[in-house]
Amino acid sequence: MAINVDVCEAFRNTFEQRCFQLIIGAYKTSLNEKVIQLDWIENDISSELLRHIIENPLRRKWKVSTNVEAKIPKDIPRTKGFADKLPRIDFRLTTFISAYEYEYFFEAKNLKQNDSALKRRYIDTGINNFASKKYTNGSLIGYLLEGKTNETVEGINSLLAKDGRNTEILKSVENRSLKTYFESNHSNIGILKHLFFDFTDLSNL
Repeated sequence: MAINVDVCEAFRNTFEQRCFQLIIGAYKTSLNEKVIQLDWIENDISSELLRHIIENPLRRKWKVSTNVEAKIPKDIPRTKGFADKLPRIDFRLTTFISAYEYEYFFEAKNLKQNDSALKRRYIDTGINNFASKKYTNGSLIGYLLEGKTNETVEGINSLLAKDGRNTEILKSVENRSLKTYFESNHSNIGILKHLFFDFTDLSNL
């Protein structure tokens, strides 16, 4: 029996919000645990956040699967490059309603305020992959490892403007769960959501 279109859309929106709650919760937990280091590569940070998603009781309550290729061991040394020694892990969250499976993806990129190459990479392999529909149904996460979020976003916007893409610049949008939340508008896909996780103030560094 087919599910009503409005019911499907409402379920999809609720699922997206739950994915946001899980990933933002993982970020905040990681700040409290003070494990993440500023010299980590993207996969290291993503691996640590994924561990917190898996351990979050809400994930089980909501019947959300991470569909990871391997469990994240707790007893391995967490030094630079440790995640590359594990099977590849993506931010792919899934759930079901009736016979329908819903997926949501997060693509993460390291960022530094004064590193133009990283900001260019955020555009070329992040924004562009969503705008071209290579990646679908998801959002971008920027792991800020140096500098300030607003200045880093200004740098990304300057590069977009330089490319003649002024209509696609990132704009700050109020979000109750995350202060550093932005959106951009793209002709092919509409709104793309950007979450910036600031790791620069970790007191153990």
